[in-house]
Amino acid sequence: MTSILDPFISFVSAHAWLAYLTLFLAALLEAVPVVGSVVPGSTIILALSALVPGGELRLPWVLLAAAFGAVLGDGSAFWIGHRRQREILNTWPLTNYPRVVEESETFFHRFGTWAVFFARFVPPIRAFVPVTAGALGMAPARFYLVNIPAILVWAPAHVLPGVLAVSALHEYAGLPHHEHVGKHIWMFTVVGVAIVMGLAIWTIRRRHGSGVAAAKPRG
Repeated sequence: MTSILDPFISFVSAHAWLAYLTLFLAALLEAVPVVGSVVPGSTIILALSALVPGGELRLPWVLLAAAFGAVLGDGSAFWIGHRRQREILNTWPLTNYPRVVEESETFFHRFGTWAVFFARFVPPIRAFVPVTAGALGMAPARFYLVNIPAILVWAPAHVLPGVLAVSALHEYAGLPHHEHVGKHIWMFTVVGVAIVMGLAIWTIRRRHGSGVAAAKPRG
């Protein structure tokens, strides 16, 4: 995977507009059922976020591109499920992933509305819970009331680790530092929140079982 991503990241780093478009598409496709299970969206977002301290990309635009892509991806999946109802869960290509669909339903029934929030941090069901929520009749207003805050936490949690790691290299390894990256305390606050959320999600996944992570498509 690294051998494929490295040349790609190097190319888009020289074209800021393409990098932002890639961030948007990575976040969007990661939310698409089935596609989100195979597209390394989180890896791409983390890799591109590492370009912020060097000045190639701007942090606000990186966060906006990732968040907007996730909102559109989750929202589109939800509305497909909302329109098709349970029929969509028995339609190709979801029928090739019966175990993940089942785990998504179980996750949704177990956590209710909060499943939409928690699933944003739990692959591979991250790509299945929005369509499942729609298929099971969740109200649109309730979905967005939980989904948008989840994405506002998810985006910094994916972007800031790369930014901070490379910023540390600039600071302590003598690499050139660009002041527009900034050293605002709010960044560390968000990272702290992300760490707490990560521990919470880890606990949920541990209680829920490891079956979701091990789910494979039916051959």
